[in-house]
Amino acid sequence: MLAPAGGNAAQARRDLTPETAAATPAPGRWARFVDGDFWHSFRSSPMAICAAVVALLCVVAALFANVIAPHNPFDLATLELNDSMLPPSWMEGGTTKYLLGTDEQGRDVLSALMFGARISLFVGGASVLMSLLIGVGLGLLSGYFGGRLDALIMRICDVMLSFPSILIALLFAGVGHALFPNANDLLAFSVVIVAIALPGWVQYARAVRGSTMVERNKEYVQAARVIGVPPLRIMLRHVLPNVMGPVLVLSTIQVAVAILAEATLSFLGVGVSPTSPSLGTFINEGNKQLFSGAWWLVIFPGATLVLIALSINLFGDWLRDALNPRLR
Repeated sequence: MLAPAGGNAAQARRDLTPETAAATPAPGRWARFVDGDFWHSFRSSPMAICAAVVALLCVVAALFANVIAPHNPFDLATLELNDSMLPPSWMEGGTTKYLLGTDEQGRDVLSALMFGARISLFVGGASVLMSLLIGVGLGLLSGYFGGRLDALIMRICDVMLSFPSILIALLFAGVGHALFPNANDLLAFSVVIVAIALPGWVQYARAVRGSTMVERNKEYVQAARVIGVPPLRIMLRHVLPNVMGPVLVLSTIQVAVAILAEATLSFLGVGVSPTSPSLGTFINEGNKQLFSGAWWLVIFPGATLVLIALSINLFGDWLRDALNPRLR
């Protein structure tokens, strides 16, 4: 026998009472994340999934190169000159011991790419982090205080934007190598990181400045000022979390730009130390052997560089759309 409709309505009302709602446990952070718009947007975007998987594989292969790589290309005791200039394994004269062939010193190209990608990712990530810290800090100061400080910082940004970024990086890296010709690997890395970060902070500063100028006039900032909260605390605790959305998207895209800049500097001979070569160094060395028919020494490092940069750029494009409330 069917229950009356009124009974179902009464039962529904009883289920929605405050006591029942209070007794129901609130979903955890992971449950809210899985049910949120951000994760749904990621699952429904095949391009974002593919880009994230490729970028993750490249990062894992670079970080764990000591474990994953079949050979250690920088261990001189394991190198065999008799195995130099071997083509990839699927070509005539190749061997399965070296899947992507070897270079003129007998180093395994596949293993060298893993170790080189580690250095490229490290230099690119560190330079973006330095640019982010400088740009976000100056952007907050410029947008919050305004006035002469804002005018001074923005004029510096205009001067930096009037020069090509690669020219500034090349000039700084060249001066650094001239001042420290016998620098160790750590100092060489530091010079390249600063050279790439020097022209990169401008975009963060301009983006944060615009967002800060909007946030500083909102009611929560005015209320914090009225109750006597110091300006530094307002900027860090209230304004900064609300302007980090565009910064995260920009930093994701800038990682790929920094990796390409590092490869360009290494290709031109003013990048990282030759004892710790990156992808750009491998491309530079392979370019010298290109006319001898050793195309794999250029194609594979170049393809790896393009794959890393493309996957990060595609993921950054999706992240920009996912964090844009106007597109929801």
